[in-house]
Amino acid sequence: MTPANKLQAEGARREFAALVARPEAAIDLAQAALVVAAEEQPGLDVAHYRAQLLELGLQARARVGERERAPIAALNDFVFRELGFTGNQENYYDPRNSLLSYVLDARRGIPITLSLVYMELGRRAGLHIEGVGLPGHFIVRARATEDARGLLVDPFNGRISSEADCQQQLDTLYDGQVPLAQAHLRPARPREILTRLLRNLKAIYAQTHHYRRALATVERILLVAPQAHEEHRDCGMLLAQLGRYAEATREVETYLRRMPDAPDAERVQVELKKMRLQLAMLN
Repeated sequence: MTPANKLQAEGARREFAALVARPEAAIDLAQAALVVAAEEQPGLDVAHYRAQLLELGLQARARVGERERAPIAALNDFVFRELGFTGNQENYYDPRNSLLSYVLDARRGIPITLSLVYMELGRRAGLHIEGVGLPGHFIVRARATEDARGLLVDPFNGRISSEADCQQQLDTLYDGQVPLAQAHLRPARPREILTRLLRNLKAIYAQTHHYRRALATVERILLVAPQAHEEHRDCGMLLAQLGRYAEATREVETYLRRMPDAPDAERVQVELKKMRLQLAMLN
């Protein structure tokens, strides 16, 4: 990364920190997601994508206005058929699928970023859209008015969904071991959505051994969710991969201090001993 790019990434991080420091109800979800992308791709023109969302939102409002008796169907037709937003089945684990800017350009993404697009366009069209974070999948609930009965919509697959469809999705992912509960269908708050978005990105970077990028993602998760103590464990493990054993030790000690009864505490203690040994060898 060039010095100029590093400065731009640092600026994006500062903006992200300011955005997520707001009260939950005041968090601008689209702006925060775009600033995540701006740190990943320094120099990204966030204002351009804000303008694109506004323009698409105005078009969505027009389409919904033309079909007042079927507003959700009108929005679905606009987003999935006219605009062509769909799941990136071929390259699901491409980290760019977690970047809202890329999804707006490519019209491809993963469930959470496609749901973000749907939520933003639906909101601008005057509908009431909320995210629903199922285990292993993300969908939305759409209402024409705040007190109307909601319809579940699966933006990744571009269709109306049902609770039976959700159970089938869970059965596919978890081999029938996870029954659908009403808690799975509750509205996801902005912090939860951002945390889930970042955790997707972290997992991809860690699995592909992009440890610095994964570490930067963990740092942002802790800005959004300071009580996510397991992120201190992951932070420590990533720091160790980068040979930063003093910092790694402190992060893992923080995790064990805050989560002494964690199911993986014994295994993490073993990793901590290895880190301390590596640190002693450097001194």
